[in-house]
Amino acid sequence: MPSEGQNLREHIIEKYGSTKEESDASRVRMTEAGQEVGFEFNFNDDTRMHNTFNLHQLLHFADQQGYMHELKQALFAAHFTDNRNISDINVLADIAAETGLDRSEALAVLEGQFFAKEVRAEEQHWQQQGIQSVPAIIFNERHLVSGAQGVENYVSILEQLANMTD
Repeated sequence: MPSEGQNLREHIIEKYGSTKEESDASRVRMTEAGQEVGFEFNFNDDTRMHNTFNLHQLLHFADQQGYMHELKQALFAAHFTDNRNISDINVLADIAAETGLDRSEALAVLEGQFFAKEVRAEEQHWQQQGIQSVPAIIFNERHLVSGAQGVENYVSILEQLANMTD
């Protein structure tokens, strides 16, 4: 993904071969699923897919400060609800500050690429585990479930795993 990101619809069409109609239907499903759990998706024709490398460095920093969960939630809202440019390190530093992190420290982390090696190593590790897309959940460190599966499927998966014997 280029640093400036890409139009989300164009990205989905290129990567998955989806049609505009399939993309629209997916957006409707995601919006409805979000509403069910109190999350607001605001898709539009200008919604972008962003390069998240810097974002992951910021999450690494936030984890060290005890703010990872808060930052993740703020980043999801910034991207999916508010359509903020999360490719911009100044926007990321602002979001970090909004969650209670020090803005200047967050910006220094991003400008200095302080956690680039750690993020690349983790990225490589998960790719070696077979993860090619998100969402991806690994249960018991060995059962990979890829894609949005819905509540019923996750319940079934968890029941099957609970009934497995080692």
